[in-house]
Amino acid sequence: MFNFRKRLVTALAASAIAAIALSGCSPAASSAGSSSKATGGTLTIGTIVASTTFAVNNSAWANESPYLQAVYDTLLHADPDGTVKPWLATKWSYNADNTVLTMKLRDDVTFTDGTKFDADVAAKNLLRFRDGTSPQKAYLATLADAKAVDPTTLQLTLSAPNPSLLSFLSQNPGLQESPAAFGTPDEKTTPVGSGPYVLDKKATVVGSTYVFTKNPKYWAPQQQHYAKLVMNVYSTPTAILNAIKGRQINGAPLTDNSTIPQIKGAGYAANGQQLNFFGLLLFDRAGTTTPALGDVRVRQAINYAFDRKAMLKAIGQGYGTVTSSIFSPDSSGYDKAMDGYYTYDVSKAKALLKEAGYGDGQITLTMPTSSGFTPATYALTKQYLGDIGIKVDEVNVAPTSFLGDLLAAKYGSTVMQLKAAPTTWETLTLDVLPKAGWNPFHTTDPTVDSLAKTIQSGSKDDAAKAAKQLNEYIVKQAWFAPWYRPQQTYATDPNTSVQTQTGNAYPYLWNFVPKK
Repeated sequence: MFNFRKRLVTALAASAIAAIALSGCSPAASSAGSSSKATGGTLTIGTIVASTTFAVNNSAWANESPYLQAVYDTLLHADPDGTVKPWLATKWSYNADNTVLTMKLRDDVTFTDGTKFDADVAAKNLLRFRDGTSPQKAYLATLADAKAVDPTTLQLTLSAPNPSLLSFLSQNPGLQESPAAFGTPDEKTTPVGSGPYVLDKKATVVGSTYVFTKNPKYWAPQQQHYAKLVMNVYSTPTAILNAIKGRQINGAPLTDNSTIPQIKGAGYAANGQQLNFFGLLLFDRAGTTTPALGDVRVRQAINYAFDRKAMLKAIGQGYGTVTSSIFSPDSSGYDKAMDGYYTYDVSKAKALLKEAGYGDGQITLTMPTSSGFTPATYALTKQYLGDIGIKVDEVNVAPTSFLGDLLAAKYGSTVMQLKAAPTTWETLTLDVLPKAGWNPFHTTDPTVDSLAKTIQSGSKDDAAKAAKQLNEYIVKQAWFAPWYRPQQTYATDPNTSVQTQTGNAYPYLWNFVPKK
């Protein structure tokens, strides 16, 4: 069986690489020419998703962050290493129990419609985001109130401490939109912000190409490294590769690391970081729709079923680090020992299933499939689980419905890649707490609740200790079955310098600088 599995992995990896290599040899479109030549001219970057909305209260981050950063300011900024710095808020302080945050704001910022930015505007934006439909709305779940003490003093009152709040305010929860645009018919497509650029609607083709021109009245011109921004949407790895080979773009994220040799061959740099974790999400930990998943021994068996090193080689082309944990090395909860907690052990997996009362073939997992992941990913998932006696019933889901179906708890388990957040509290907010977006079955656990309270309100040392304990508990309870942390690669041409952003799929816009 071992030799067969090795041959299967090798064959699937080879076929995936070959498919990419062959498709990448198709003729590239003509070069955009000046986009990568003029210092301070035009920055042209590739994106992998179109903008879904410019309405801040419903906005997503990560893959959509470039669109939003072009037109909006945030209350705070984050350096590439995640360090929080002043921006619209120039200084801040907490009260003794970290439930009241007071921020001093700039008084020289105006939105492109002429509305003046002040503390009342900031408060309205924050409360509106909290009550909106953003995938990150949970970031402000403990925001009880936001109010203006005076035009330049903003006070946030929390129902409980939020250890990552400052970091969150450098992301979409902190975006500032003109209140005059709230609820207007074209709010989704016509942004009104105070940011460094303005959307050129005439030159923009929604869903394909977004063009932004320099805001001539921007209050921080040192951040405007280019006179114009162009963001082209590429839905496949082949399209990105062709754009790079044709020198049509200055930068783009790679969705398939097997193209890295060709990217480098085209003269582009491959800027890498480990941003996510990739593997199985075992949502239904109470066995609501899939009773077997309610038994920790079954979830542990699933973890022992996978040869993570082989998966990394076959699917991730070897770019990444195997892990059994969802915690990022940047977070206080990270424990290197948890990376290797689950080994590849078919016998142990079968023994756990037998102990749980599930013989060979008694468990069927219904899992959605999406074109966002390679056929090799699904074939290997099915094969490894089949080796321990678990059947997989695949349901093909349209890309437009995939995420919505997962978040609506339609499936108890799935193949998925998620952010390995740079802070422990963000990991809890995203994936672990009962109201976390990626806890769609709202799993509750007294041990998790107790440790989360210490992380939220305890001293720095106690919180760090609890974070590691929580990591270990989540791993041993097998809430997830991660395989590896893949390298997230961002390609840039020889004329563009960029710094990758800790915790984000795209470098932040102000970290793109033309080389002289």
